[in-house]
Amino acid sequence: MREIWLELVNDVGATTVYWELAVLALGLGLAWMLNALIHQRVTVRAPDTWKVGIGGIRRVLFPLSALVFVYFGKLLLRYWEHHTGLLTLATTLLVAMAVIRLSVYALRYIFAPSAFLKTTENAISGVIWLVVALHFSGLLPELLQGLEEAGFSVGKNRISLLLIMQSVVTVVVTVVIALWLSRLLENRLMRAEQINLNLRVVLTKLVRILLTLVGVLVALSAVGFDITLLSVFGGALGVGLGFGLQKIASNYVSGFIILLDQSVHLNDMITVDSHYGVVHQIRSRYTVLRKLDGTEVVIPNDTLITSAVINHSLSDRKARILMPVQVGYECDLEKVMDIMQQAASGHARVLDHPAPEGQVLGFGESGIDLQLSFWIEDPEEGSAGLKSTLYLAIWREFKANGVTVPYPQREVRIVGSQA
Repeated sequence: MREIWLELVNDVGATTVYWELAVLALGLGLAWMLNALIHQRVTVRAPDTWKVGIGGIRRVLFPLSALVFVYFGKLLLRYWEHHTGLLTLATTLLVAMAVIRLSVYALRYIFAPSAFLKTTENAISGVIWLVVALHFSGLLPELLQGLEEAGFSVGKNRISLLLIMQSVVTVVVTVVIALWLSRLLENRLMRAEQINLNLRVVLTKLVRILLTLVGVLVALSAVGFDITLLSVFGGALGVGLGFGLQKIASNYVSGFIILLDQSVHLNDMITVDSHYGVVHQIRSRYTVLRKLDGTEVVIPNDTLITSAVINHSLSDRKARILMPVQVGYECDLEKVMDIMQQAASGHARVLDHPAPEGQVLGFGESGIDLQLSFWIEDPEEGSAGLKSTLYLAIWREFKANGVTVPYPQREVRIVGSQA
């Protein structure tokens, strides 16, 4: 690097610098045109299943294509015996740019947007640019040598700071690659509509766990870790699960049981204890139930296994709605029930089959007790607003047809009172 810097300083104002700048500008221009062409001809017309791969290619297409063009220009200038110090620095920067873009794209594809993800992206970019700066300054070899010398001994093995840093980087990169592959497989599995939804969820979770485990084992083997030592850790983990973590383990096992026995599905309407709502998420440890008022309840999976769960849409999503109505004894019951049925039939959410039905429940002390019965196919949308609309429509028809709604009346007599 010292020779490259000296070469750049000596070439300032010389003709060779203009040749290097021309090659660099030409390479960046060709890379930009290629990137625009790929976006116009391929990305826009590509099917959804190709979006992920094309997105990753577009992220690194510009720096990598520019790197190729600049490298060929560098070879031509060397053939004509021109200096290429500026192009050497440019190729290093393009490689760093490609690594940063690909790393950020992989993280955004694997993890959901969050403050932690943004911090991680900034940290990765900062570390890469720091390494590039140390490389340009010529301090990187000396820093690596210092990290190699600083360390400690464990038995017959010597562990240096450089080895620790290499091990951490290897493990992180391997796990990220494993998570990226698992995300690709998960997306393909979730689009396989011929497979049951619960089974798809189970397979995606198993794929993620398996690939993550394989990634960790491969990374540990790559850094020289003896995997047989994990048997001791596995035994300790088994003892911990048996004593202190049995409730957590029970929730995880219950989650897989729920997904496999298909007793609860996503978007099912269920009642657990006093909670009634839609199954929004089924996680490994818990299930998220979204109530009709918008609040979400986190229910441990063990509760769904050991408690009684009312699934209102297990075999049929239709739900029956009952609306009590009371009218006076002087009213025409057949006309009243026809008004109730017509009000329900005119609403878009009410099903025609089975048809709305008016029923006589009994003769009360204040009036005749009736009931409007009808079915809907979207109980997750709630029934309070629907009932309010139908009651209002029934009330308008009652007033237009002279139907009275009785109210309790009490006559109080005082016996034996004295003035």
